[in-house]
Amino acid sequence: MKSLKQLLDAKQKGETNKFVSKEYQDWGYRLAMELGDEKHKALYIKLAKEVDRAILEQCRSFVLDSNADNLGALFMWKLKELKGFDKR
Repeated sequence: MKSLKQLLDAKQKGETNKFVSKEYQDWGYRLAMELGDEKHKALYIKLAKEVDRAILEQCRSFVLDSNADNLGALFMWKLKELKGFDKR
């Protein structure tokens, strides 16, 4: 059995990004990594800040359940579709 100190040390050695200081930045960054679209991580961080999290979660689950080649493009298409329904 590991001590509390060992568990905390192991947790601190995990993947960290020194430029992330807010929760929405972390969420947007992780979303970009999940979608394999590291090139556009700033876009996902901006979306995490400005768009309702429930909508983003719906898009994320839709995309991760698909077999698409370009997950980033499918995510943006689904986001546009869901945001269009909100305006009606």
